[in-house]
Amino acid sequence: MTRTDRPRSHRSRKKRITLALAPVAALAVVVPLMNQAGAATPSEVTADCAADSDKLENCEFVDVQFKANSLGPNQRVSAVTDNCGRTTAATNTFSVSTSVTRTIQLEDGFTAAADTKLGNSFFEIGVKFNTTEINITRDDKTTGLQFSRSDTVQPDSLGFFMWSAKRTDVSGFLRATYKEAQNGQKVFFAPSEGAATVHVFYPQILKNGTPDGRLWLRNVKCGTPEANGIQNSANSLRAEPGFGEAGSNVTDVEIPLTEIPAP
Repeated sequence: MTRTDRPRSHRSRKKRITLALAPVAALAVVVPLMNQAGAATPSEVTADCAADSDKLENCEFVDVQFKANSLGPNQRVSAVTDNCGRTTAATNTFSVSTSVTRTIQLEDGFTAAADTKLGNSFFEIGVKFNTTEINITRDDKTTGLQFSRSDTVQPDSLGFFMWSAKRTDVSGFLRATYKEAQNGQKVFFAPSEGAATVHVFYPQILKNGTPDGRLWLRNVKCGTPEANGIQNSANSLRAEPGFGEAGSNVTDVEIPLTEIPAP
């Protein structure tokens, strides 16, 4: 009887050991998942940095790459002169006006004031890219370009001035340090560490203090889809093609910036 009891006792003990280990293994799986649950998402990091949240110890822009002389949006910067139906050219005095400022590709209209953590970081990065060859605007102050100039509008055409600012495009990512650790972690990135998808555009400034860029006089043949689009919009501002990209009905003549009077 003693011999038959021992094997049963041994098997029973093995089962009990197995059952005791099973909950421990389950807990080992759950713990890592719980550690990740409270991590700040890239969108939360971006929102906290943009709002200069009190939860942050610091938020900084980390540059990864840059491109100088990157052209900005194509903008109409003068009123439209209508010379439609006339067989001769017309001389007109155009009032040209535009402005540039540092812009940040986080969300539409986002500026990052200088007194915020992120704004200060953008300023410091701007200092790094400000050289003797290329002078850039490092803060969110506006620099303007305003002058009057007489030019010729072609027969049966609409005439106006176009402008595209030259910018230094610095791209990288955001690194946020939180005051309180979230499941043991205080540093988070948006959108990810090493990414180059957050863009900061620093306008480039000429030595005379005016914005650098491309300025051109555009003539658009009347009666064409291009002219009709401008007239039907009541000459209001709209998206325009770049220099030399508007098609055969449009003539673009670049104006050297040396001909623009200093402010």
